[in-house]
Amino acid sequence: MQRLRATATRQHRDERGATGVLVAVMMLVLIGAGALAVDTGQIYAERAQLQNAADAGALAAAQQCHRAGGCTVGQAMAWAAELSGPNSDDGATTVDSVDLSVPNQIKVVTSTRGSNGAGFLTKLFASALNAPPVTVRANAIASFRNKTQGSGFPLALSDSCFNLSGGSQTAEVQKISYKPGGTCTGPSGTQIPGGWGWLDRTSPCIAETTTGNNRAGSDPGNNPPTDCDTVLGGWIATILAGGDVKVAFPVFDNAGGQGQNGYFHVIGYATFKMWGWKFGNNHNYEFRNRAGDPNMTSALACSGGNNRCIIGQFVTFETIDSIGGNSSGGANLGTAEIKLIK
Repeated sequence: MQRLRATATRQHRDERGATGVLVAVMMLVLIGAGALAVDTGQIYAERAQLQNAADAGALAAAQQCHRAGGCTVGQAMAWAAELSGPNSDDGATTVDSVDLSVPNQIKVVTSTRGSNGAGFLTKLFASALNAPPVTVRANAIASFRNKTQGSGFPLALSDSCFNLSGGSQTAEVQKISYKPGGTCTGPSGTQIPGGWGWLDRTSPCIAETTTGNNRAGSDPGNNPPTDCDTVLGGWIATILAGGDVKVAFPVFDNAGGQGQNGYFHVIGYATFKMWGWKFGNNHNYEFRNRAGDPNMTSALACSGGNNRCIIGQFVTFETIDSIGGNSSGGANLGTAEIKLIK
């Protein structure tokens, strides 16, 4: 009996020892799994920040490269870096590289900078298990293409009625007229009888246009649609507050037909920084169009009778993700769409 009791006691002690080893092994497994889960979450969070940084950097570089008429890798990296850091939560992002090899595209690659500048994530639990440090990367590609469709103020310009040679904030100030014998004409020197450049609208003071084979319909009459009063009032308020009003007008190279059957063949979009205008004879339909108005001269004045004009400057302009469809094929008139394609 005593021998049996002694044997049972030894077996019980052996089992307790085995249980201790098993618990220790399981603790290591649980700690490792927990470390993996926490570290994986940190890596995914870091990648999301880096993707935001890459997206912002690519858009910024594409916008500046278009505005400058081209850029070097060094310039693009500097422009990307200006916005990549502020668009990551920790403000610590490295721009690894910028690729300009594809025309009209910019690829930006970002990576972890780390709080100590080491280039990898710190405070990873897996480091306690001798796991190597982790560097996370993300990339984005932005393109800039000539704008090919848009929705905006229902007025079209002829490609023979303006000078785009200095498309910038200091470009030539011009008056573009819309009356018989004015400067805004078709290639044959004539305008649509009764058309005057106004477009058919899809909603109040809005016309949707597309380049290519589509034709924009004409809205006959010398005066603009009456429902543009609110839009023009907004323009006036912006200018008086010291802001800029930049309007992307559709540009046509050919026109035909008469009245409601008239059409404009749109080839692209040119952005005009408005100084003043005369679309009618009262209220918001005329603004700073006389020689004595601020920034005006007698040569730019557009007053009296049936005169119609816009006064201002053609400028380069970038819209960001503002339109859909195929962003290629439109004429290069200084207005581009910047969009992320990856």
